[in-house]
Amino acid sequence: MKKSLLALAALGTFAGVVSAQSSVTLYGTVDMRGMYVKNDGSTRRLSLGTNGINSSQLGFKGVEDLGGGLKAGFELLADLAPIDTGNAAGRFFGRRAVVSLYSPAGELRLGRDYTPSFWNQTVFDAFGTNGVGNSLNVAQAYNGTRQDNSIGYFLPGKIGGLYGQVMVAAGEGGTSGDRPGRYLGARVGFAAGPFNVAVAAAEQEFGLPFGLNLAGDKQITYNAGGSYDFGIFKLLGYYQRDNLERAHEDRFSVSAQVGMGQGQFRVGYDRSKLNRDVGGSTTVDQIKATYQYNLSKRTAIYGTISRLDNKNATRFGVAGGSSITAAPTAGGESKGFDLGVRHFF
Repeated sequence: MKKSLLALAALGTFAGVVSAQSSVTLYGTVDMRGMYVKNDGSTRRLSLGTNGINSSQLGFKGVEDLGGGLKAGFELLADLAPIDTGNAAGRFFGRRAVVSLYSPAGELRLGRDYTPSFWNQTVFDAFGTNGVGNSLNVAQAYNGTRQDNSIGYFLPGKIGGLYGQVMVAAGEGGTSGDRPGRYLGARVGFAAGPFNVAVAAAEQEFGLPFGLNLAGDKQITYNAGGSYDFGIFKLLGYYQRDNLERAHEDRFSVSAQVGMGQGQFRVGYDRSKLNRDVGGSTTVDQIKATYQYNLSKRTAIYGTISRLDNKNATRFGVAGGSSITAAPTAGGESKGFDLGVRHFF
């Protein structure tokens, strides 16, 4: 698991602060998979990919005890591309780069971070928004995962089962999908024993055209998700509504995971329907299944299969980029299968 690399003793006593303790932890994940993808209208593609059941990443995080119940901390998380160069993919610390202050009143966090409206989609999907079974494969509207330039507040951890956060982020003119414009969002949930439920809402104002949105447009997102562990199996699901200027999308995901000795079987279904003010509607759905066998607490082998159907003129697929020969034909089908190994360190 995560290994502590550094533990520093007291730095000194001054200005009322007594023996501040510091620690830094290095951790990460390497997940690599062989992939088969066949889209209607094009030939099959065999390739090597990453992020089949978990995201390949390299992280550093640390905390310093400032005394009086106050702590400072940071987390830097890089996206890895081990199949090609072994280097970080894109921005070096593109997954997360934050600094925090902790107190009995909660956490203040600044930097590049995951949005409140994203969490319900990954926490309440047994596939964790990874691989050919990613529930975001069917998303037709903009679906921001992270946000640059953010300031966030998190409720303290020990207030019953209640948890929550708020985030505001400056658009600074909009330059990318992670910074298309100003963001404002919040999430609140309750977890106790086998039960977990949360709701979130967000407003994204676009400073540049992105997807179905024009510069100056606003998109309002609402979602709710939950899970219940019955012991024999765990049931998960979420629903999301995105209101655009000229359309709205309704999307839902339902999934289940069943323990099988050292293994785990997961199955799920995702569906989205985009209704345009002019031009009718488009529907995309996906069915998926995976089996994961845990060789240890840190290492697992897995296989996932998925089929995505474009009901109308859409051309979504279970994978993209170099993993496909071409997008499926309008209204076509996309099928994928992968086999992989995942290791935590």
